[in-house]
Amino acid sequence: MATQVTATANVQRGSSFLRIAIALQTLTIFLQAVSAGLLLTSSYGETLHSVGARVMYGATMLYVLAAVLAWKPGGGSPRPVWHASGFLVLASVQVVLGIAHVPSVHLPLGVLMFGLSVLALARR
Repeated sequence: MATQVTATANVQRGSSFLRIAIALQTLTIFLQAVSAGLLLTSSYGETLHSVGARVMYGATMLYVLAAVLAWKPGGGSPRPVWHASGFLVLASVQVVLGIAHVPSVHLPLGVLMFGLSVLALARR
């Protein structure tokens, strides 16, 4: 009985951490959109967008970690791990496109990532 209660508490903690990680990722992607606007209108926009890209990438890696921690101890579905890994791939492509200055793909991919992140947050 005590083992079952402990397992349930671990699953709930893992799920909470996963929800927080997704929310953080969603927020950082949104802030990247804001800093992209500043990039076009102010002198400090480029620095802000560059720093934000690193923070967003870190938040995406945190999402992967949270998904693994929510899946592994509880033995639940690995689906969140696949979703988080997909976000990490999208974030990697986004960074490469940003460095290469390909806004025709970089901007729509950012919008797609924000929408998918909001969807992932709504599902949790």
